Amino acid sequence: MIDTHTHLYSEQFDEDRAEMIQRALDKGVEKFMLPAIDSETHEKMLSLEADYPNQMFAMMGLHPCSVQPESWEKELDLVKNYIGQRDFVAIGEIGIDLYWDKSTLDIQVKAFEQQIDWAIEKDWPIVIHTRESFDETFEVLDRKKHPKLRGIFHCFSGDLEQAKRAIDLGFILGIGGVVTFKNGKIDQFLNEIPLDKIVLETDSPYLAPVPHRGKRNESSYVELVAGKLVDIYGLSFEEINQKTTENALKIFGIK
Repeated sequence: MIDTHTHLYSEQFDEDRAEMIQRALDKGVEKFMLPAIDSETHEKMLSLEADYPNQMFAMMGLHPCSVQPESWEKELDLVKNYIGQRDFVAIGEIGIDLYWDKSTLDIQVKAFEQQIDWAIEKDWPIVIHTRESFDETFEVLDRKKHPKLRGIFHCFSGDLEQAKRAIDLGFILGIGGVVTFKNGKIDQFLNEIPLDKIVLETDSPYLAPVPHRGKRNESSYVELVAGKLVDIYGLSFEEINQKTTENALKIFGIK
């Protein structure tokens, strides 16, 4: 299995990070994709990647919640500097979040568009954070249409129409703990989405799947997400594991 979105460098794991990672490895999670947030966590993320060079793969980008009037341009300069120095598996996580702060929409859009441009230049995928902002996100993606523009709608929680629109734009869906929630709703239509458009994720330490909902999430729980897909698609665990792993390796360009 591959956890395509996990903040393993989060301070919530400072007391037991090695043990938590080992639990995931023991469950069969072979690779972990680390999304960037902002300058406060870049070094911790890159240090963790260096400690586990065969398992951890870093992204680079500016999270929409970190797009603030006083600092967003400097933060983007740092992102630009990093991607000029080395390769990353994706530009992410980037996007638009209107749950926490609607007042920053204009600069969130500017930051999103700039980072999409860099991803196209580098021919890297993007990993999109979208919260209460599907319409605004799709508007940006429609404007930025390009043969090289591709990636993942991380923590997808939209409806069937939005899922199909994302796929039509060249994206696949990151499915995490929400699929196990009674009110998550995506389990009601996910079987209408081809399995080759799905990857597994946890978004640790957030959004733990049932039966751990409300507690700290961790990468070993990606097994519970895969288990729910077994029920939804009527396939074996091995088939779900194999196909979603293939999808992840392909989108991130990992052999």
